[in-house]
Amino acid sequence: MTRINLLPWREELRQERQKQFMTMLVLSMVLAAALVGLIHVQMNAKIDYQNSRNQFLKTEIAKLDKEIEEIRELQKVRKSLIERMEVIQDLQGSRPSIVHLFTELVTTVPNGVYLKTLEQSNDVLKVIGEAESNARVSSYMRNLSASEWLKDPNLDVIEIEDKKVTRISSFILSVKQTSPQAAEENVDDKIGGQQ
Repeated sequence: MTRINLLPWREELRQERQKQFMTMLVLSMVLAAALVGLIHVQMNAKIDYQNSRNQFLKTEIAKLDKEIEEIRELQKVRKSLIERMEVIQDLQGSRPSIVHLFTELVTTVPNGVYLKTLEQSNDVLKVIGEAESNARVSSYMRNLSASEWLKDPNLDVIEIEDKKVTRISSFILSVKQTSPQAAEENVDDKIGGQQ
């Protein structure tokens, strides 16, 4: 039987396979490195894109914040103007009432009653005066109650001063200032509330 030596052929096959393996290993390493590099480049591109979007949003938010601040300033100016307009309208509306107030004060004061001081706080009028008797003060208060422009008289103090010839009653009373329109509105509100 003839002997065939297969060792060199096997050795060559082994070396051939090892070369192929090394080539495949190097190729797969190169491919893996290229794939990692590609992923890295793609991720960096996405990060840069997101950063540019974030920067755009920050600049737009800063613009909007500035506009919001301007709107707040405009709202403050608007509120201030509205308050001024309301004060002016109140003053315009109360112009005739001061004339009516003085007219009513003159027409409601009976003989024997003398007014010394008038003080107004909002819609309350404080009256300080003197009368020849307590009955005159009562008459004055009835006249105030009957007035369309004055209501709810309230006697705070009455003192009798005994002077040599006559007795004088000093008084302090408060009365609320109103208007016929306000009285009509109150009546309408009461009627509407009862229905």
